[in-house]
Amino acid sequence: MDHAHDYPLPDPRACEQARLSRDARFDGLFFTAVTSTRIYCRPMCPAPAPKPHNVRYYASAAAAEAAGFRPCLRCRPELSPGNDAWQRGDHVIARTLKLMEGGALDDLSMDAMAERVGVGSRQLRRLFVERLGAPPMSVHTTRRLLFAKQLLTETALPVTQVALASGFRSIRRFNAAFLQANRMPPRELRRHPRATPGNAITLKLAYRPPYDFAAILAFLRGRALPGVEVVDEHSYARVFGAADTPGWLHLSEWPGGEHALRLQLHCPQPAQMLHLVARLRRMFDLDANPQSIGDALRESPVLRPLLRKWPGLRLPGGWDGFEIAVRAILGQQVSVAAARTLATRIVQRYGTPVAASPVPGLERLFPGPEALVDVDLREVGLTTARAATVRGVARALLDGRIDFRSEQPLDEFVAHWVALPGIGEWTAHYMAMRALSHPDAFPAADLILRRAAAQGGAELSTKALLALAEAWRPWRAYTVMHLWRSASQAAATTPRKPRA
Repeated sequence: MDHAHDYPLPDPRACEQARLSRDARFDGLFFTAVTSTRIYCRPMCPAPAPKPHNVRYYASAAAAEAAGFRPCLRCRPELSPGNDAWQRGDHVIARTLKLMEGGALDDLSMDAMAERVGVGSRQLRRLFVERLGAPPMSVHTTRRLLFAKQLLTETALPVTQVALASGFRSIRRFNAAFLQANRMPPRELRRHPRATPGNAITLKLAYRPPYDFAAILAFLRGRALPGVEVVDEHSYARVFGAADTPGWLHLSEWPGGEHALRLQLHCPQPAQMLHLVARLRRMFDLDANPQSIGDALRESPVLRPLLRKWPGLRLPGGWDGFEIAVRAILGQQVSVAAARTLATRIVQRYGTPVAASPVPGLERLFPGPEALVDVDLREVGLTTARAATVRGVARALLDGRIDFRSEQPLDEFVAHWVALPGIGEWTAHYMAMRALSHPDAFPAADLILRRAAAQGGAELSTKALLALAEAWRPWRAYTVMHLWRSASQAAATTPRKPRA
C-alpha cells in the first residue's frame, strides 16, 4: 500500500483498521482508493474489502479525483462530513476554505483570494497540494461536483437547476466536468430519481459520531425567536431570504439511526443552495471531529469528566452575523430569557413580514442593519446605552468598518469589534463563537465560566481563567459549551431555598 503522501493522513495502521472495521468516526478524515476499480470510497463503504495491495489512501476527495479515481456509487463520498483538521482556525488553508464556502471564487480570481488570506497564489497552491493533495481550484471543483452528485441522487431537481445549485454558471461546463469526474453524464445518474418534484427537497447531512443533536436543539430552543424560527425537542426550522419569495428549512434526525441529519429545504434561488447547506453544516457543527477535540482536552482535570459525560457536544453557530451581534448586545449582563424577550420585541416591531407564511410559525425575517440603524430601540425596552450600541454596530456594518468575513483571524476580528463603543471582549468573543463558529473563541470574562471552571472553589478571575485555558487551545469554544452545560445542570439540580 502506498502511504507516501506529502499531506497529513491518520496513521496508516489507523486507516487500515478503520477501513476494515468500517469505523464511522473516520468518515471524511481519509478516503480509500482501489487501483483495480479506479474508484474511491469512504472508510465505512459496505462493499467487500479490496486486497490490501490495491489500496491507496488519500486525505481528501479532491486528491483522490486528481489521481484519477471516481467516487463510489455505493458509499457515496459526497455524504462525508468535512475534515476540521484544516477547516477550522486561522491557518491559511482554513481561511481559504471558508472563503470558498462563502462563494468567493464566484467573484474573485485565485490571485485576489490568495491576497485576502495574506499569501501569494503560488504559495497558496503549494500549501493546498501539500495538505490536501490537490490545488485550490481542484478542491473547489470537487466540492461542487460532489454536491451536484448528491442533488442528482436524492432529488428530482432538473439538471439545469442542479448545475446552478452546485455553483456552475454554464450547463456545458457542468456536463463536461461531471463526465470527467464520474465517467458518466449527469442524466445517466438521474435515470431513477429518488424523489418527486415539489416545493421542497430532502438532503442527508452526515456527521461523525458521537453527535449530541438534542443538546444543540436545547441551546437554540432557549434562544429561539418566535416568527423567525421554530425549535422543538426534535427539530429546527427557519424562514430566510426575501420577503416576497421566502425560503424555509427544517432540520431533524435522519430516521433509522444513521449518522446524519435530515434537511428539508425550499430554496427559491438554486444558486444559493450550496452556500445554504454549507451555512447549516457550520451552524450545527457537522464537520467537527470529536476524537481530535477530546484528545486535546481530556488531559484537563476540569474537562475530563465533562467529556466523558457529553462526548458528542458540539458548538452551536448562528444563522446570520448581524442577528448574532444584536443578540450578543442584548445579552450583556442579563439572562438568556431577558435577552430573548428583547430580541422578540425587535423582530415583532422591525422584522419584515413574509408575503405568505411558508410554514406555520415562520412569518418574519430578522431585521438587517439598514432597518435598525436609525430607530430608537428604547421604545422596545433597551437601555439608552444598548440602543446606541446596536445603532453603532448597524452603522459600522453598513460603512464597512466591521464585517463577518469568515476568513478573519480571531485576534483581528476581536480587535475590530472592541474598537466600537459598547463592545467588549466578552461580546466580541461570543460573536466569534456563534457567528464565525471559531473553535478558539473564549469569552473569558463570563461569570458562569469563571465559576464553573473553579470546580466549587473560589470564583476564578478573568486573568486566571485565561491562564488555565491556554492548555485548551485551539478548542476553547468547546470548553465554553461544556462548562456552560455543567453549570446549567448544576443549577437545575440545586434545591432552591424557600422564600421567607
